[in-house]
Order: sequence, then structure tokens, then C-alpha cells
Amino acid sequence: MILTAGLLLAGINLAPADDTNSPAWLTRPLSLTDAINTALQQNAAILEAQNDLQATQGLVIQTRAVALPQLTASGDYKYTDSHAIENFPGGTNGFASPSQPTRDWDTGLQLVQTIYDGGRTIAALRSAGVTKRQSLAVYQTAVQDALLNVRVAYYDVLLGAQEIIVQEASVKLLEKELADQQHRLDAGTVPKFNVLQAEVAAANERPALIQARNNFRIAKNNLANLLGYNLPKDIWEDIPFNLTDGFSTNSDHMNLPDAIQQALSRRTELVAAREGIELQKLNVVNARSGYQPTIQLFAGYDWYNAKFTPPVDLGHDINGWNAGAQLSWNIFDGALTYGKVKQAKAQQAKSITQLADQSRQIELDVRTTYSDLIQARETLDSQEKVQEEAEEALREANARSSAGTGTQLDVLNAETALTQPRTTQIQAEHDYSTALAKFNRAVGADLPATK
Repeated sequence: MILTAGLLLAGINLAPADDTNSPAWLTRPLSLTDAINTALQQNAAILEAQNDLQATQGLVIQTRAVALPQLTASGDYKYTDSHAIENFPGGTNGFASPSQPTRDWDTGLQLVQTIYDGGRTIAALRSAGVTKRQSLAVYQTAVQDALLNVRVAYYDVLLGAQEIIVQEASVKLLEKELADQQHRLDAGTVPKFNVLQAEVAAANERPALIQARNNFRIAKNNLANLLGYNLPKDIWEDIPFNLTDGFSTNSDHMNLPDAIQQALSRRTELVAAREGIELQKLNVVNARSGYQPTIQLFAGYDWYNAKFTPPVDLGHDINGWNAGAQLSWNIFDGALTYGKVKQAKAQQAKSITQLADQSRQIELDVRTTYSDLIQARETLDSQEKVQEEAEEALREANARSSAGTGTQLDVLNAETALTQPRTTQIQAEHDYSTALAKFNRAVGADLPATK
């Protein structure tokens, strides 16, 4: 049985024949684009990244809050036993001293605005914008990593399905040879040794088929997990995926110098690192503000009950405006500010070093994935005629054996040799597709949409 190239390259229906009870969302045709769109909605890593992004947006709001005026309201009510209140002795101008009230209340509003704090407020406003940009870059990095995993998992499922086809074809080929040798033994034209040799060859090939089926099951479970599927409990092993796309064997890609340049300008990890340096600079400003005074303006309005003006009751209140300014300055804080500044400068220097190192790591990533891509392309190209030659060798071995000029060992060797180029072909297609996906990720292609 000869495996055709069309069978290898065509989209494969991965759903088993008895999947009529499976949910429609699980058995629907699933292209690579559909898988990516599903992952964007359901992948756990992406959903967690979205939550982190939202949490950071809350942090941005908190950071900006220090620059805005603070409006506070206060109030209290108090009842005191009359025996616990001391009255004024005697009176004034012949009048008796009024008793202190047993019930007191007061309330008020106060608006406070910082007008100078050594640059802390300005740094906070700038930090809010930097933090927002950095968090978006971190989110995009998480999405790109998750989508790369989905692409690789999709190709792994395709590889698993095609490996089963190859191994099944190999087993059937050897079983056919076994049956042929058995017929010849029954006819008395070959010795028992030929049948035993054919049985051993067939038995040796079956573990590879068992392994291929196991790899296929694992690959499907991995893809389902990355897509965020909650699988029905009655689906144990064979997930009824229906993948419609094949491997990506397009050989068009940018050259290495352009790839490195694009990666250094577009990789979101570097964007986040650059924003991190800016944040550390602002942290230095914030730390240095401890050397400076803080000046605030305030204005308010107060209400409280009268305590000495007759009649003494809760309804007789006193109210009015107040305004002013206040200054605070830590003349000496035990070197606390000095320590904060020193720490902030060290963190800034560290962030600069990290950016330089990450740039080198990204360049290395581009070079490595580019090399893997070239290797996969060369391996794929080298297999164009190998399978045809192996199939022709098998036909010739069978012909010689039928004519009595060849041996059974020649046939078995040719059958076994045919499996290798078939396996190498589909593995090369998988490796090239995977290498291309990793290369595109390395150069920062296909950035996710912002949210």
C-alpha cells in the first residue's frame, strides 16, 4: 500500500465515526484561524493576562490619584453624662453660668490640594502613562506566547494523525507480506523461516503504531486545553476534532538582517523593558522628593453645635468657612530618603542592564529560529524524491522476489526502508511549519489587537 502525497497534505477529519453524541462546538470544522480566535476568547493564559491588564489599569488610576485634590467629609456625635461635665463656677455680670451641653455634634468638609512636593506629583502623573503602556506590552507578550503554543499544538495534532496513517500503512504492508509468505508456505514454495521472518517484521512495526496513536491522543488533549475547552466527561480518549488546515510549507520569509531589525523594534518584551527604565527614572524622582518640603492648600466648611450661647440645644449651631496653607518638611529622617534614592538608582541601573541583555537574547532567538527554519526547509526539500525512490525500490524487490532472483529479506528491507522517508516527510512538514511559527513570533509578527 503506497501512501500518496495528496493524503499527507490534505486536511484530515480527526473525528471518530461514532461522534454523533459529541457537542457541535467540539466537532465543528476547525481551521487554524478558528483555533486562534477561540484561544483569544477562552485560553486561560490570555484570560489571566487580560485580568492582569485590568488590574494594572486600576493601579494607574491609583497612581494618578495623588495629583488630584482630596475632598473629605467628617462628623461625629457625642453624649456625655452631666455628672462628668465641669461647669464654670459663678457667673458673669450677675448671670449664672450656663451648663455645658451633654450632647455635642460637629461636621465639616475639607478640600486639600498639594501644590508642591518636590516633583512627586508630576512623577506620579507620568508614571501612570508609562505603567499603562508597559502593561499593554506585557499583555501582548502573553497573547503572542499563547497563540504560538496554539499553532504548535495544532501542527502536533496534524503530525499525530499523519503518523498514524504512515504506521498503519507500514503495518498493513508487512501483514500483507506475512499473508503472502503464508500462502507460499502452504503451497510448499518457501520454507517456514520466511513466515517467521515476516511475523517478526510485522510484530516489530506494531509498537510504532501504538506509540503514534498515543502521541495523537496526547496532542489532541493538549490542543483542547489550550483552546480552553471543558470537555464532556464521557469523552475519555478520542477527542473528535475536525481540523481542516494542513501544514504551512510556504517558503517566503524575510532575511536574517531584516528579521533582527524588526524584532528589536517590535518585540513587546523590549517595549515593556524600555518602559520599565522610564518607570525607574521616575522612581528616582519620587525618592528624591523626600528631600523637599510639601506644601498644601486647604479650604473647608464646618458646622457644630453651640456650647455656651443660651439656649443650649442641638438646633443652635455655628458654621463658617475656613481656608489656609500648610507646610511639612522632614529636616532629618534618619537617612531614610538617602536610602530610597540609592535603591532607586540601583534599580534604574539594573533595568538598563536587563534591556541590553534582553536585546541580545531576542537577537539570539531570531538567529536560532532562523537557523531552525533553514534546516527544516532543507530537510523538506531533500525529501521530494526520496519517497518515490523508496516506493520504486519496493516494487523492484517484489518483482525480483516473484521472479526468483531476489530474496524475502530484500523485500522486507525495502518495506521497512519505505517507512522512513514517509515519516521523515511528514516530520519535516511539521518541523518547518513549527519553525516558521516560532520565527514569526521571534521577529514580533502578528501582534495581537489592543484591548
